[in-house]
Amino acid sequence: MCGDHAKSDLSRRHLIAGAGLLVAASTLPARKVRAADAKPAPNAIPPEEAFNQLKQGNARYVANDPKERDFSVGRAARAEAQYPIVGVLACADSRVPPEIIFDQGPGKVFVVRDAGNVVSTYGLASLEFAVAVLNVPLILVLGHSSCGAVAAALQSARERKKLPGHLPELVEAIQPAVDAAHGKHPSDLLAATINENVRLGMRELKMRSDIISKAVSSGKVAIKGGVYELATGKVSMV
Repeated sequence: MCGDHAKSDLSRRHLIAGAGLLVAASTLPARKVRAADAKPAPNAIPPEEAFNQLKQGNARYVANDPKERDFSVGRAARAEAQYPIVGVLACADSRVPPEIIFDQGPGKVFVVRDAGNVVSTYGLASLEFAVAVLNVPLILVLGHSSCGAVAAALQSARERKKLPGHLPELVEAIQPAVDAAHGKHPSDLLAATINENVRLGMRELKMRSDIISKAVSSGKVAIKGGVYELATGKVSMV
């Protein structure tokens, strides 16, 4: 029994020590930059400049003319700190890789992904981290054509059929977009719901996070929305 108690106490001490090290480590890159380099961080740019970089990158991707990159260059520097220009909330669909769609290299895009690009609690916390710690100037909510998660939400609403596992929670998160799209009586209900789901995500980021809403109100951060067209590779803004 004594041995078990000692082992438990040791485990708790290791856990507490590990948590302290994690917090300390998360602040090291910022302190190192402030102490050793007075220059602005590479991502200290206006939101519109970050957005223009994404637009230019998507144009290169659509034209199949991506920048040539040596991915080993800057690897050592990226091990010390990261300076992404955008936080992207994207669908988990395997055909929608944000870094490739916008032709950006390593360290430029902070990505949060889940099916239907819904704003989950952990995803929201991740984007708060991107704003408060990494100082991203832009957040982009990225939907895509033929989204299976949105289609499932539409089907569930139409057939009133309960889905298995945790899928009902996903459908519930998308339901306000389904309702908004239905109210507009569009010719293409799926496409309209995908657009409304992007708008829903943009609103929720500001409504559910004081960190993000304050950054947006101050002009430090902008939130934009877009839909990726699977067939063409083009991102159209919502």
